[in-house]
Amino acid sequence: MTKTKRPILSVRNLHRSYKSGGGVLKVLNGADIDIFPGEMVGLIGPSGSGKSTLLHAAGLLEKPNAGSVFINGKESLKLPDDERTSIRRRSIGMVYQFHHLLKEFTALDNVIIPQLIAGRPRRKAEIEATRLLTQMGLAERMTHRPSQMSGGEQQRVAIARAIANNPQILLADEPTGNLDPATSASVFQSLMNLVRQENVAALIATHNMELTRHMDRVLTVKDGLIVPLRR
Repeated sequence: MTKTKRPILSVRNLHRSYKSGGGVLKVLNGADIDIFPGEMVGLIGPSGSGKSTLLHAAGLLEKPNAGSVFINGKESLKLPDDERTSIRRRSIGMVYQFHHLLKEFTALDNVIIPQLIAGRPRRKAEIEATRLLTQMGLAERMTHRPSQMSGGEQQRVAIARAIANNPQILLADEPTGNLDPATSASVFQSLMNLVRQENVAALIATHNMELTRHMDRVLTVKDGLIVPLRR
């Protein structure tokens, strides 16, 4: 992995607090992070430490109390809603702990639909969805609906869906946290292979320290800041 001079994603001086009972709970307190094209970065920390909050802010899904998020060098948090939505659609893929697939549609349809929303012609969307699902080991499962698939298979579909619009950034929040250890390892390997093949910059929040061994860097949340984890 070769770093370019400019990160694809930069978070600067991010602050986020929530009202808790009669007081204020500070989750992020000046967090900074840079993610460069083509690298896979792990983010660890206990529940409630701010991992999901950071990912939501970086993905332009949640506005912090203060701070900036630069995507491709452009400050993006303060843009109008429609421009933030456009950036998310073009540049950011999201994977969650729970797959959130559309249960009435097949695996293939679940990967096609985001592409249609982004304006890709149906035939090209189908070709891309087929390619990604095949890479995820689901060539024989494309016509199955989520209820006909295992948890690991459903999460593979969710990963393919997140990559379908060729994002530059993939943000994953405990993407294997709902799976048993064997399935978790298998799904993560597929995720890692796809990230490497597509040259996506990935920030992956996880509790699984075993998975972080395969990442380029590992960061942790400490006292509201993002710091390198010594390995």
